[in-house]
Amino acid sequence: MLALTAACSFGPPDPDQAGEPPNLPTPSGSPSSGGDDGSQDIAVTVLAKGLEVPWGIAFLPDGSALVTERDTAQILVQASGDGGLLGIAVSPKYKTDNTVYVYYSTAKDNRVGKLVLKGAVQPILTGIPRSANDNGGAIAFGPDGYLYVGTGDGTTAGLQAGNPKSLGGKILRMTVDGKPAPGNPVKTSLVWSSGHRNVQGIAWDSSKRMYASESDQKAFGELNLIEKGKNYGWPTVDGTGTDAKLANPMTTWPTADSSCSGVAVLERMVASACLLGQRLWLVSSTGNGTLVGQPQPLLVGQYGRLRALVAAPDGSLWVGTSNQEDGGEPGPDDDRLIRLVFSDGGAGRS
Repeated sequence: MLALTAACSFGPPDPDQAGEPPNLPTPSGSPSSGGDDGSQDIAVTVLAKGLEVPWGIAFLPDGSALVTERDTAQILVQASGDGGLLGIAVSPKYKTDNTVYVYYSTAKDNRVGKLVLKGAVQPILTGIPRSANDNGGAIAFGPDGYLYVGTGDGTTAGLQAGNPKSLGGKILRMTVDGKPAPGNPVKTSLVWSSGHRNVQGIAWDSSKRMYASESDQKAFGELNLIEKGKNYGWPTVDGTGTDAKLANPMTTWPTADSSCSGVAVLERMVASACLLGQRLWLVSSTGNGTLVGQPQPLLVGQYGRLRALVAAPDGSLWVGTSNQEDGGEPGPDDDRLIRLVFSDGGAGRS
């Protein structure tokens, strides 16, 4: 059972050698699923039921998890439209400062704030463009100790993503006070990368390479390998392009099969949780971050829309469904928080 510990109401304040692809399971939706020889490839466990659009998941030092509900604006322990309480990140110094960071929407903008659980939120960054559907929401501390934030373009025409003065359609890199982090492409700017439509998931591998989802483009969903100062093309390019000045995605999928949100990394496997596609996409990468083999789908249609995704400290994946929203078809148990454990050569530890 998940216990409510904080409820926050937000409003506008005054080339290396390629390895082998992962051994992917074919789950049946039951608590455990095996291959044709009867061996177990994956274990699927429903951790919680009856949630309302779980959006972000982050773990405390003691191993317990924080989960945001987009529409209720509550933070749980174990948030109309696409705005609300979105991503959550735990301070690397949580044992001493007891602080978590959140990405949230107000009536006029999107913001990043910090709070102590059960306390009031303190905005550290305001003025991120807000729209009905493309609000970004990814937030996580990188291996360098700085806070990274994925934002949405905030306009249907893509007017913010390529504008270096706008916070929309970007990945931002900042200090815990919301200031530009040392080493940013432009010293006085928060912008780490640009040309994004809607970044709702970011994660790093053990070599400190950064991956991000790209959601809500017209033709293709993307998984991008994020590099300092690169422009990822929106709105000029939707998917893979030919302009050498723009970074191409690591891989793409048709929007109907993707519209992915959360991203997580287990060893050399990168996973992305998809809304329209109602699946996890799994890709295997080499030591330099290039794709190995073909992306493989998992859980296709079994739990509906998938949004939240994180690698847990024990090597499992935690996934949140997103059926209690427009476009979803909720069942009696939705929304749910699901734990996946891979075995028999797959990523993760059983």
